[in-house]
Amino acid sequence: MTISRIDDIDDERLAPFARLTERQLRNVLHPEESLVVCESLYVIALVARLGLPLVSVLVDERHLDNLLESAPEISGLDVDVYVATRDVLSQITGFEVTRGYLACVRRPPARSVADVLAGASRVAVIEGLTNVTNVGALFRSAAALGVDAVLLSPECADPLSRRSIRVSMGTVFQVPWAAVGRPWPESAFDLLGEGGFTTVGLALDERAVSIADPALASRDKLALFFGTEGTGLSEKVLASVDETAIIPMSHGVDSLNVAASSAVAFWELFGRRA
Repeated sequence: MTISRIDDIDDERLAPFARLTERQLRNVLHPEESLVVCESLYVIALVARLGLPLVSVLVDERHLDNLLESAPEISGLDVDVYVATRDVLSQITGFEVTRGYLACVRRPPARSVADVLAGASRVAVIEGLTNVTNVGALFRSAAALGVDAVLLSPECADPLSRRSIRVSMGTVFQVPWAAVGRPWPESAFDLLGEGGFTTVGLALDERAVSIADPALASRDKLALFFGTEGTGLSEKVLASVDETAIIPMSHGVDSLNVAASSAVAFWELFGRRA
């Protein structure tokens, strides 16, 4: 660990935190150099405990001792720790939200669908979810409520985007996930079928059963499909799932935000059973 002081917002060492876009951080041409930005003391401490490759940490000088106390693993790593005043750090967009803690981590290598499904029996599949906040919220519920793996359609937002990591409280590093290749959704159904999964779409249609139906929870291997708030699941997915299910609601409400609906479904079908 090397501790350095930064007094100028234009210091090049601050580029990943203050100036690089998500696309630049991803560095498509050189994936081995790709970075993700983590925010908050809790997430940074989690990343350190998980042994993920920390590159640098940026901290309010008043919080350095708290950082090293909360994440003692950092002291033994080859990592740059930058300290700066609150005035300097306040010039970084969104820094107030982090409460004085940021970190750069090497982006973990992508995993295959077969890899994340190995040993899994409770899976969430997300189609077309482009809102990074909702992706992060879904991952947090998945981690808390018994989901073994998450699959994402090609159009989904990146779970390792800065905001998604923050909203998920770092659980995107804990729940195994993979992006499914094209053709979508055929590739997903082929792999889930080979794995022996019963596929269930959360959708309001004429054949839908309540998620409280005991037959659903009794399935040995279950994959739940969630769509976007606007259009829901695509016709191709609805035509391919084994069953559809709904969350019973009151007062004429016909749907919930995907972050809320996924949490309810995870609890009823995965968490409660566990």
